[in-house]
Amino acid sequence: QVQLVESGGGLVQAGGSLRLSCAASGRTSSRFAMGWFRQAPGKEREFVAAIRWIGGSTYYGDSVKGRITISGQNAKSTVTLQMNSLKPEDTAVYYCAADPSIITASIRNPHEYAYWGQGTQVTVSE
Repeated sequence: QVQLVESGGGLVQAGGSLRLSCAASGRTSSRFAMGWFRQAPGKEREFVAAIRWIGGSTYYGDSVKGRITISGQNAKSTVTLQMNSLKPEDTAVYYCAADPSIITASIRNPHEYAYWGQGTQVTVSE
């Protein structure tokens, strides 16, 4: 089993920044890919970003590209999401996800991830 714990959410004004972290523990390995998704009330879970430990490839959702950076510390099994120029429409619960065998074609699909954190609320005010 793998446990994921998110931290760093909160309230920020539009244009501000937040940094989210996800700490993974348990049966993790370098084969894992880790991602961030978000879900606003009444909406489907949306892909934000992902990173592969092997090779360090990163992937971004179209709505956040250029404003968000994902990075990882494999030795600490920690993934960080640096969010800048935040907008009110970024308000959502942000979830960390991980999977040991996800293929690149599926990396934006939340249904393909085996492990999930509890989520952390991000609220961006006008």
